Amino acid sequence: MTDVLQLMDEWGPEKVVTVSDRRSGMKGVLVIDNTARGMGKGGTRMGPEVTTGEIARLARVMTWKWAAVDLFFGGAKAGIVFDPASPHKEKALRAFARALSNEVPGEYVLGLDVGLTERDAAIVQDELGDRGAMMGAPAALGGLPYDELGVTGFGVAEVADELTESVRGKRIAIQGFGAVGAAAARRFSELGAVVVAVSSVHGALHDPDGLDVARLLALRESVGDAAVAEYGRVLPLGKELLAPCDVLVPAATQDVIDKDWAGRVDTRMVVEGANLPTTAAAQAVLAARGITVVPDFIANAGGIIAAAFGMDARYSPFPVVPSTVMTAVSSKLRGNAGLVVREAARTGVTTHEAARALAQDRVLAAMRLKGQVT
Repeated sequence: MTDVLQLMDEWGPEKVVTVSDRRSGMKGVLVIDNTARGMGKGGTRMGPEVTTGEIARLARVMTWKWAAVDLFFGGAKAGIVFDPASPHKEKALRAFARALSNEVPGEYVLGLDVGLTERDAAIVQDELGDRGAMMGAPAALGGLPYDELGVTGFGVAEVADELTESVRGKRIAIQGFGAVGAAAARRFSELGAVVVAVSSVHGALHDPDGLDVARLLALRESVGDAAVAEYGRVLPLGKELLAPCDVLVPAATQDVIDKDWAGRVDTRMVVEGANLPTTAAAQAVLAARGITVVPDFIANAGGIIAAAFGMDARYSPFPVVPSTVMTAVSSKLRGNAGLVVREAARTGVTTHEAARALAQDRVLAAMRLKGQVT
């Protein structure tokens, strides 16, 4: 069991709130990591294996992510220990929202993450009677459905395009074909890249001549994660990580590329679509092999840029224009990625270390101005 006090360091967390509801069986946790640059904002995930330690790690990533894109919110994350496939999901979600009514939306605003959908955002807004309680609601309710728009995956592809000086004709392998992976595949295809491998919980696909992305996306619309199985010629999971490619995009879950995998991948660049997909040991191995790694909180920050637009307009009767969001995501992420890679090369550190230093400097400046540190 995680000792919450052991999670605390010079950056945070500032607050950890645990909640439960006997009637629905819901258990949950909110971690507000650091609010020196603004109120807590981060995604909320649901899954039977959610832990306090996991949510604290992700809240810290949010602290760095907001600072790295230079937007004025603080790092936070929430998790619900519940099966998102359960027929009682709505009951648990409403119980979670009620339990955090003291913190939401004054100290924390929920967002979409693993296990939650645009409709779930609408449920939270309804339960608390507040449009500002959760971002990512359907457009029919005035929200900005950034998962539906594929903002995060779009940004991942834009970063790769910037750093490779065009992905046209280049081979792309994507681990995960959920909201991020599928959107990335779509944008890579639009940019002229060749998607040679993808995976989901049902297995992996690999075709060195290129997969039919349009067909895969159509299958995903009808059968979800089973799109990989329906496509045919399914390979064991892990084959997508070993597919020879120019850009590898881990877009599934955390800690999937460890020291061993880092020594085996056949790629020139890793662009992190998921949060925390590579371990520190793996990052060192990849750097030693001359493989460029674009850190998660640089590459997958498209979703939080969209969330920032949503936060700005959450009580406005005027909806956000999606094209404005996409333009901002492309511009901000391309610039940030180039800055981090150049700084890592200049200082001789890993790209994760360079990106974290950039974010930490900004957070520390805010903490000093507020008298939180000397």
